[in-house]
Amino acid sequence: MATEVILPKVDMDMATGRISKWLVVEGATVKLGDPLFEIETDKAAMEIESPATGVLRNITAEGSEVPIGKVVAWIYGADETVSAAPIAKAADIVEAKKSAPLAAPSVTAPTKETGIRATPLARRIARDAGVELSGLAGTGAHGCITRSDVEDAIESKPSGTKAKAESKPQAADQTVRGLFAEGSFREIPHDKMRLIIARRLVESKSTVPHFYVSADCRLDALLKLRTEINASAPLVDGKPAYKLSINDIVIKAWALALKAVPMANVTWTDNAMLCHEQVDIGVAVSVEGGLITPIIRNAETKRLSEISNEMKDLAVRAKNRKLKTEEYNGGTTAISNLGMFGVKNFNAIINPPHATILAVGAGEERGVWEKGVFVPATLMTVTLSVDHRAVDGALGAQALQAFRGFIENPVSMLI
Repeated sequence: MATEVILPKVDMDMATGRISKWLVVEGATVKLGDPLFEIETDKAAMEIESPATGVLRNITAEGSEVPIGKVVAWIYGADETVSAAPIAKAADIVEAKKSAPLAAPSVTAPTKETGIRATPLARRIARDAGVELSGLAGTGAHGCITRSDVEDAIESKPSGTKAKAESKPQAADQTVRGLFAEGSFREIPHDKMRLIIARRLVESKSTVPHFYVSADCRLDALLKLRTEINASAPLVDGKPAYKLSINDIVIKAWALALKAVPMANVTWTDNAMLCHEQVDIGVAVSVEGGLITPIIRNAETKRLSEISNEMKDLAVRAKNRKLKTEEYNGGTTAISNLGMFGVKNFNAIINPPHATILAVGAGEERGVWEKGVFVPATLMTVTLSVDHRAVDGALGAQALQAFRGFIENPVSMLI
């Protein structure tokens, strides 16, 4: 009997996946466990292995975006007859999303709905589409209605309702285009990564009350220690076993700061605060079309050389979109470093469920007063963005103070 090749769910937020490349051709003989194709999610490209041994048939075209759980090919035994087996079609995409059925929503003009848990973005989309929140089953924390819940409800209604919901953004697009002369621009369609980034950032700024604290950190002792550590690195096959960057040391310092101020290493939920026992730091890495945050787990316990080598490996695989799901999902905090671009300081947007993100600027020579004398020094400005629901101002300041202490006295990170 022929074996179905199913598009698997490889990411917690994944509803569909794009088949970016088949690694074998139609009619080829494959073995159990052989790489069959690559799928592109919003964060990575992943190889999917063959679930059986046999001949590959009825493959879905490259570039197709397919809902999870749909058949994308079949594997036949050597003596089996190939049939016109059903495979995923473009129309199936609208069926993707959650397995739990939604209550039938009302599409009359919405009334004031007090007492219903819903994100601000979900409320706005529902209002624009004429969908009453009272008819929806929320899939967010504690039954909170999210954007995807509203969009699923819109998709489940007759085409006329969907067209009505789509008319406003389409009209807005045309209005924006009308501001520019025809032929003076080119359009680049949004890919999955860019759309997910846009959605998450809007949700973060709409639902998370941000506040910011900044500090200047003196780097002179850190730069000296970094030079000494790199110079003493043992050789492996003729190459240094490690080469520390300033960012590697920043990761370690921020991990130790959150260990020293554990109530800043938390996650907000509606009913409780999640106080994390370890510091897992997501580090923003720029990739084509967006960014991704691979995670250094248990960063507070790792040596600088371990962090350095792990970060280099994660960054390379992130740029090639080869990260595993568990390597970028979760984390308790994050770091975004734009210092290499000469940026002095900036405010980063928190990536929920994190409660903090540390924005790191460039190290630059400035003058400072030291015992009544004006002396040159290398300073780096950092800004901590904080979820005020979870971390108060004084606590955020304590965490940043602890970070500054480790940066300016880097030997303390080696003890």
